[in-house]
Amino acid sequence: MGRRISMATRRELTRAIGDRYRNGSYSEKKVILTEFVAVTGYHRKHAIRVLLGAEKGIEPAGRARAIRRVYDEAVRQALVILWEASDRVCGKRLKSLLPILVEALERHGHLRLDSVVRAHVLKASAATIDRLLKPARSGVGRRVVHRPGTALVRRQVPVRTFADWDAPPPGYVEGDLVAHCGTRAAGSFVHTLTLTDIATGWTECVPLVVRQAGLVIEGLEQLRAMMPFPLLGFDVDNGSEFLNELMISYCEQQGIKFTVASVSKE
Repeated sequence: MGRRISMATRRELTRAIGDRYRNGSYSEKKVILTEFVAVTGYHRKHAIRVLLGAEKGIEPAGRARAIRRVYDEAVRQALVILWEASDRVCGKRLKSLLPILVEALERHGHLRLDSVVRAHVLKASAATIDRLLKPARSGVGRRVVHRPGTALVRRQVPVRTFADWDAPPPGYVEGDLVAHCGTRAAGSFVHTLTLTDIATGWTECVPLVVRQAGLVIEGLEQLRAMMPFPLLGFDVDNGSEFLNELMISYCEQQGIKFTVASVSKE
């Protein structure tokens, strides 16, 4: 009885005596359990769970751990993407942002999650998020992060100086993000996306929970519905939340003239 048996043998033994254990009387269960513990080496309470669980098709512990490892890695990879999209906020702040970020990134085609992985991502606690992101955080100082707004993207967007406006009709606006961070720019904070019409001075604003390209486009959609005239032109600064392929594609599809502001050299 002292020698160890394989996991396959334990599973076969569990199937063989599971029904007898569940349907037996108290005294019969006691004898079966004692023999089962002696043969498998299981702790008595764990042995009871195994014998009762066999009826429900519960996976053996080794198999369950393997499945958890697979989903842990898939969840970790998804969290890294979401963490980067949120400007690398801490786990506690990322936890509160996840429902908004996941939905926004999936809607714009930047993230595709299996339904089970999606549920694990949204259910993860702040401590679990920090644990799964630890490898990514530890490598931040050593790796080069390629962000939107590179020279290649900038070359696709025409530059407009103040002298180039030449009395435009209503609908050509300047866009900017106002950071509500007080005197410190560290961490995550709310931004206000502000549009000001050049011709009329008409101004509309909408809050964004983080500075992220997909959320900027969502905010722009909201502001377009609030404006009394169609959006014809969108002039911005050179922030990566504006200068990116997503914004370029959006403006092209919507027929909006997209330009980047520059100080006049005259």
